[in-house]
Amino acid sequence: MSSAQTPLHKVRGMGSSHSGTGHFWHERVTAVALIPLSLWFLYVMLGLAGTSEVTALQFLAHPWNALMMGAFVCFSLWHAYLGLQVVVDDYVHTAGAKIFLLLLIRFSVIATGATCLFAIVRIAAL
Repeated sequence: MSSAQTPLHKVRGMGSSHSGTGHFWHERVTAVALIPLSLWFLYVMLGLAGTSEVTALQFLAHPWNALMMGAFVCFSLWHAYLGLQVVVDDYVHTAGAKIFLLLLIRFSVIATGATCLFAIVRIAAL
């Protein structure tokens, strides 16, 4: 049985959506990056449990901790965006609803990320 793909598409490794495996790899890279970042976040949260707000603010005021927290926020939101995009692509079948949900998810991720990063920079600048 012959394939419907052209030889050029077979060589480039692109499927019918013409996007290749970029989305797949972005999900995997963010997941791998989140392993040490999540362990660091868990360690920090357990260490800060029961302390005052001033202690938490002093912790985040340190540049290294602010950088790690920013990376954790960015990678978490990017990973969540990629996962939600797959869910919408797989389970929403009407074009209008799909576009609306994808735009809503993108706006929410950008707004959440901007707010978190602004707060981290503001705390670190104190």
